[in-house]
Amino acid sequence: MNISKTQSVSLFLLRVFIGWHFLYEGLIKVLNPDWTSAGFLSQSKGLFSGIFQAIAENTSMLHAVNFLNQWGLVIIGLGLMLGLFTRLFSILGMVLLLLYYLATPPFPGLEYNMATEGSYLVVNKNLIEAAALLLLSVFPSGEQYGFDLLLKKKTTKQ
Repeated sequence: MNISKTQSVSLFLLRVFIGWHFLYEGLIKVLNPDWTSAGFLSQSKGLFSGIFQAIAENTSMLHAVNFLNQWGLVIIGLGLMLGLFTRLFSILGMVLLLLYYLATPPFPGLEYNMATEGSYLVVNKNLIEAAALLLLSVFPSGEQYGFDLLLKKKTTKQ
């Protein structure tokens, strides 16, 4: 796929910025021994709220979800920042963000006890960042500036 230098740099910056966001969010959760997703999950009001609330109430499931969320954010963030398995980590990041969106959708009439970053009508930052990851998943942004380029070169030589 031929893209201009400006497009390539723009995709690179988008990938690194989203990667940093994921990595940072993951690290602050990993480094805080008291962090849990229980509060977030228990106040779910979306279509699948029963599932999210059941996870919050089940200690073993909650521990598994906490672990997967913390380390998923870290690994996805590192992968995006390094441009390593970019398509895979873009898709996994998109799935994670859509789960956040489904747990607490910004629909009119739904109010949450947690702090939100504004009043939205259907579209929030999770949905926007998921759309940006969709964009990264369909462009070879890791092959422009990232380890995906090295993997591509290695597989084409064989």
